[in-house]
Amino acid sequence: MGYDMFLEMLPKIDLHGFDRESARVLVNDFVEEASQMGYSEILIIHGIGSGIVKEMVQEALFKNKKVLSYHICGENVGCTIAKIKER
Repeated sequence: MGYDMFLEMLPKIDLHGFDRESARVLVNDFVEEASQMGYSEILIIHGIGSGIVKEMVQEALFKNKKVLSYHICGENVGCTIAKIKER
């Protein structure tokens, strides 16, 4: 249980199988929708792979004005948690 149990409660998007550009669009759309719905945190599953999608996720979150902060999810380097600004 522990921390992983709470991750299951976060809104999430899984980017496995998406290319860099498609994933970028999906992340920005997901942040927008989460903000509109009043969520304070979201989980983005990008996987490990070669790190291309992970780098894009972090770049998109860094540039997104609705994101307060983001970090790799504990020991699971295949996920990123982002904190969303209040509306």
